[in-house]
Amino acid sequence: MGIEPTLRLDSDNEFQPDGVLLIPGGSSQLTSEGYIQGAPELVVEIAASSAAIDLGDKKRVYRRNGVQEYLVWQIFDQRLDWFYLEEGVYQSLSPNEQGILCSRVFPGLWLNGTQLLQNNLAAVLETLQAGLASPEHQAFIS
Repeated sequence: MGIEPTLRLDSDNEFQPDGVLLIPGGSSQLTSEGYIQGAPELVVEIAASSAAIDLGDKKRVYRRNGVQEYLVWQIFDQRLDWFYLEEGVYQSLSPNEQGILCSRVFPGLWLNGTQLLQNNLAAVLETLQAGLASPEHQAFIS
């Protein structure tokens, strides 16, 4: 998707998240005006001064509208929160034994949160590439 897409979740809530991932044929669609209508599978927010809003009001709206995963990178607090929706409630996604956060919705979408927070982008990219080469991702895109 483009930079800061406009996301229309319902008649009261229209946001411009920092990033989204959609599954073709999933719960959202692109309107003729270029808006995303409905809940994308993953929403990403990079929060500086907006952390309270991103983890409060926005999180509640995303949960109510069925956004399956919600990732918030809190710049000032050096914190990364990845939530997944389970039975209508957001749960915190825990890293695996290698310290990698693995999406439950997008098989092979892996994030090395520790390296991201340390600004080691080469290690972040290496982890992402390993996830994209994984058998579960290859099966997902087939």
